[in-house]
Amino acid sequence: MKPPFRIAVLECDTPLENTKAKYGGYGGCFEALLRAGARQLDQVDPVNDLQFTFWDVVSNDEYPKLSEIDAVLLTGSKHNSFDDIPWINTLVDFTARVLAQDRVRVIGVCFGHQIVGRAMNVKVGRNDDGWETAVNDVQLSAKGKEIFQAETLSIHQMHRDIVFAYPQGVQELGSSPVCKVQGMYAPGRLITVQGHPEFNEEIMTEILNARHVIGVFDDDTFEAALKRVVKPHDGIVVSKAFLRFLLED
Repeated sequence: MKPPFRIAVLECDTPLENTKAKYGGYGGCFEALLRAGARQLDQVDPVNDLQFTFWDVVSNDEYPKLSEIDAVLLTGSKHNSFDDIPWINTLVDFTARVLAQDRVRVIGVCFGHQIVGRAMNVKVGRNDDGWETAVNDVQLSAKGKEIFQAETLSIHQMHRDIVFAYPQGVQELGSSPVCKVQGMYAPGRLITVQGHPEFNEEIMTEILNARHVIGVFDDDTFEAALKRVVKPHDGIVVSKAFLRFLLED
């Protein structure tokens, strides 16, 4: 596909106060991420080749027309990807419709990664091994090393739900000790990651603090995550991989 790319970001949640003030929404986080990745690629102009629209799919039952976009990006969310509720069912149906055609491409991140799995009829749900939080290492498959152009991947994580298996026709990108399906890929069709390339130390720290206060994370889990939140992470590596995916013929 040749740029410019018309990317519809399906916002599946609203960020916390500080992140919202800085980026406007999770769509703004991904816009910043992809423009930063484009600045490191010769093939994509970071200003003129990336055209974003943002769609609040939680509150508004409105989706982009496929004829007016080149890609959809499904964001993360605090909600459960496996819930049987109207807005999530609509999102799954829309994602399945996109995957059923061969022009508009799909990018999924965390909750969005799980929605892609669900739309492709594989199980998503709670992970018996619990949470992954802050920066963690992902062991890349051979295809993952090719796609990310790296030997290993360090990425922010904030999830206790997982995709349990790889859908038919999808290639494995990587795994971690507590999550087998860390990324999925099908050429010219889809790319997903379980982690959060759009997060940084500031965004992750705000989430960790908020979830610690309300008791989602106990003291030990919270303190261990705070030690990892400062580690270097490969958000830009993932951003460039997303852009190369869009550039594929």
